[in-house]
Amino acid sequence: MTPTTALASSRGGKADTRTALAGSAAAVDGGVLSDVELAAWLADRRRTQPQQVERVPFAELDGWRFEESTGDLRHASGGFFAVHGLRVRSDFGPVSVWEQPVIDQPEIGILGIAVRDFDGVTHLLMQAKSEPGNVNGMQVSPTVQATKSNYMRVHGGSAVKYLDCFRRPAPGSVVADVLQSEQGSWFLGKRNRNMIVRVGPEVEAGEDFAWLTLRQVNMLLGQDNLVNMDARTVLSCLPDWRPDVTGPTTSLHSDTEIRSWITRRRAEHEVRAVPIGLAETKDWHRDPYSVSHVSGRHFSVAAVDVVSGRREVAAWSQPLLEPHGTGIAALFVRRVDGVPHVLLRARAEAGFLSVVELGPTVQCTEENYEDLPHAARPPYLDEVRERRESAVYDVLLSEEGGRFLNAQSHYVVIEVDDNIPLVSDEFQWVSPRQVDELLRYSHHLNVQARTLIAAWRSL
Repeated sequence: MTPTTALASSRGGKADTRTALAGSAAAVDGGVLSDVELAAWLADRRRTQPQQVERVPFAELDGWRFEESTGDLRHASGGFFAVHGLRVRSDFGPVSVWEQPVIDQPEIGILGIAVRDFDGVTHLLMQAKSEPGNVNGMQVSPTVQATKSNYMRVHGGSAVKYLDCFRRPAPGSVVADVLQSEQGSWFLGKRNRNMIVRVGPEVEAGEDFAWLTLRQVNMLLGQDNLVNMDARTVLSCLPDWRPDVTGPTTSLHSDTEIRSWITRRRAEHEVRAVPIGLAETKDWHRDPYSVSHVSGRHFSVAAVDVVSGRREVAAWSQPLLEPHGTGIAALFVRRVDGVPHVLLRARAEAGFLSVVELGPTVQCTEENYEDLPHAARPPYLDEVRERRESAVYDVLLSEEGGRFLNAQSHYVVIEVDDNIPLVSDEFQWVSPRQVDELLRYSHHLNVQARTLIAAWRSL
């Protein structure tokens, strides 16, 4: 089968797309690149993408300044993003009232993966990309990862490669196209357009890009700090290709019951988030190098200078949010009448546009609970610690390196038996088919849950 006919046959509908993905996930070795060649390509990209990231005082940030009236940190162009304060009142979690800095980036970026068939096998075009906040520089990224300021070239740099594949996709080529949120604790209303688009033989892999089978991408998901957050969220939007979950299956709860549960949690949770000046935020102080909480916990806002030879701009300055502590995001999986289900939590976060999105079973940074009573710790956290040795997936992954500095979380998938009682109405068992359906729409699964869904499918 030629690439052109394979491409055409896979446009027949969702079932054909799942079949093509299942074949790619089962492909032996590689198609375009063997596994050995893939390892060599990654090593070569690391060598050819040297990046220097240096902490600097805020006064040396080129193009960024604190506003005199509010203390907000903004770029002189008015683009990219800003850091201001947020006053929050919430009935979710152990603390009901607090203030914090937050990243305000109202523009919608594009995160896109191009897919193409080679000899009848679907491949994904992945990019080797360095980000200033990554702990290890280069990670595997989507074909396109660009904010609106980037692709409108506010920075005055070079154009974003392959952008037209996503801004002007060919008729019938779109596999997925959905607005998805990012970290609701650190971003205010942040969304990106997550896209998967089929392309033809006219699209070739340029420098820093490679065509990989889905099996190869899944293999990379099992390695620490290799597949970046933006790639993981797009991968979660692929239709679930696994044969044991794509056929006629039963679910513990009906689709209507799951939708009603989500709606009820959104209606009953109360979250009020009011933007305030960064200088007004209670319990946060600014020194020449950071904006930090008086307790030393949570996170700081830092400033960096970056030199990178593989970006649209060779050198720039920017603020980054630096978490204090390593997060943990854990997903419980159990079988109900032979069908796997995942335990999701309806989470209310200050930055969510819809108040509530479904998160993992456990999502937290344990250091933030050290001064709180044990009863205030997230439900099931103790069970995660007890069962973690038997996890089927346990990988340290970076969060978005373009906004966060050295941000990492342990992503864990644990298979459990029936002896896991629900502790509250915030939790529910959801089948893979229902997860697949929810991921077709915006603001249902948060970015941590989407990473875990991509990781779980990779097994």
